[in-house]
Amino acid sequence: MATCALTVWKVVAGCRRQLLSGGAPTYTAFPSCSIPARTFAAAAAIKTRKRGKKEDKEPEVKKEPRVIDDKDRHKPFGKTAWAPVDDVYILRYYPRTVYSVADAVDLLKSYQVLDFTAHNQPVYVDLKLDMKLEKKKKVDPFVSTVHLPHPFKTEMNKVVVFTEDVNQANVAKEGGASFVGGAELIQPILDDEIVADFYVSVPEMLAKLTPLKNKLRKKFPKSNRGSVGINVPKMLELFKTGHEYAVESECYVRTQIATLDLPKEHILANLQTILMDVCSHRPANMGPFVKRAIITSHTSEALWFNSDDLLPKLAEE
Repeated sequence: MATCALTVWKVVAGCRRQLLSGGAPTYTAFPSCSIPARTFAAAAAIKTRKRGKKEDKEPEVKKEPRVIDDKDRHKPFGKTAWAPVDDVYILRYYPRTVYSVADAVDLLKSYQVLDFTAHNQPVYVDLKLDMKLEKKKKVDPFVSTVHLPHPFKTEMNKVVVFTEDVNQANVAKEGGASFVGGAELIQPILDDEIVADFYVSVPEMLAKLTPLKNKLRKKFPKSNRGSVGINVPKMLELFKTGHEYAVESECYVRTQIATLDLPKEHILANLQTILMDVCSHRPANMGPFVKRAIITSHTSEALWFNSDDLLPKLAEE
């Protein structure tokens, strides 16, 4: 080992003497090793990233949405003017018109006359809800059944009542239930021999109805939907003529509220019932629940309307 080190030192010293004297460095051969003279720089070593270790990244800062205040502007931001001066104009150049509820219904009826469409076509409402709560929480999507003051369906809903009590079964049959029974109804439902719009049950039957969960899914009796209870006549009264709606896509309620041939007052009454029931699922003191409201018929264009016209005014503190 000492001999090899001495040899290397002699080679380096010899190259140094040749460089000082103007000569070029040469290769020197030895029995065990040879060291060339380098005329270029060594390449830097490439650092390889070790797998399994996460790189330290700076936390992303979420940008808050830009809020534009058009209160004191002579025209809205990005628009041509506040209102068009002609009957024919390009919609995207002007702010969207938000009608009162009464005016929106009147327009739907006038569109039907001008377009020569069906006078009994359905009327729909589309609501966008503010589901956010404090501390990054949200209101859970819900399903509700309401009793409209002016029903638009000509046929009653089919209701199945699960009970093994003889007295409750007799009351259910007198109340207009389509099918009444206990565990013997499970297999016909699985075989699609019995199909209904709603399924209600007494609390004692829930444990026996477990095989129907995958079959009925959302229609399976639940206490938070009012389909489980001991008051069978009350449940029948609600579900026979009740109207069901649900929150879709986390924050939207889209449902039919009437037919266009109903009087204007009846359409408004049904719409108010839906709005009141939707807002009842909002926790108290959390501000407005409906962010956007649209009403439309089957063949007409969608009309934005002000939902506050049908909601009670909040008491000022």
